[in-house]
Amino acid sequence: MADRPLIGVSTYLESGARWGVWELEAALLPAGYPRLVQRAGGLAAMLPPDAPEHAAATVARVDGVVIAGGPDVEPVRYGAEPDPRTGPPARARDTWELALIEAALAARVPLLGICRGMQLLNVALGGTLVQHIEGHAEVVGVFGGHPVRPVPGTLYAGAVPEETFVPTYHHQAVDRLGSGLVASAHAADGTVEALEMPSGSGWVLGVQWHPEMGEDVRVMRALVAAARPGRPVPEDRPGPGR
Repeated sequence: MADRPLIGVSTYLESGARWGVWELEAALLPAGYPRLVQRAGGLAAMLPPDAPEHAAATVARVDGVVIAGGPDVEPVRYGAEPDPRTGPPARARDTWELALIEAALAARVPLLGICRGMQLLNVALGGTLVQHIEGHAEVVGVFGGHPVRPVPGTLYAGAVPEETFVPTYHHQAVDRLGSGLVASAHAADGTVEALEMPSGSGWVLGVQWHPEMGEDVRVMRALVAAARPGRPVPEDRPGPGR
């Protein structure tokens, strides 16, 4: 157990969370994220929102960082006016998670962005987003799925070399790639489904889908392996609730 790397996953605040007799503000994270980290051989730590100046100290205490999925990135972050179909801003979350991304990149701590996390990574490096696309979130509140095809020779293709069917739920996508990023997987309609920093720039990957909603642990296992290079990663095992 001592060899399991500590993977920090960003969380978010919800004002009306309910449990038992209580209805209070809570720092939340869907259970699929820590379960995926555990199944992939890591220890999961929740990273609640904090002041951005504390991001570097937070990142220094973990072996890898995951930026979780969630609401739309505020368009002002990439110099755009909001589309009528773009969701309301989550400014505090944008600020905290951008600080985590910048700290992870600066410290070369392995970094994985999931859905919104991938989009925010792109924005952090000067990229832009398409504010609405069709066909990637067909039923409100229900995950869909479609195949994604890796780009040969990329970090992502090294972890998942074949075309795979992935769980998906998003209505925005990457437009212009951020500085230093390359596309490493695409959907059939050409949507960028994964992006990454090239070899030699540290382990940095973003995926547009939601691996925490599926059974394939390979993307997370690649992060766990990068977080403790040269050490064996425990085999996939059933987690709580699986």
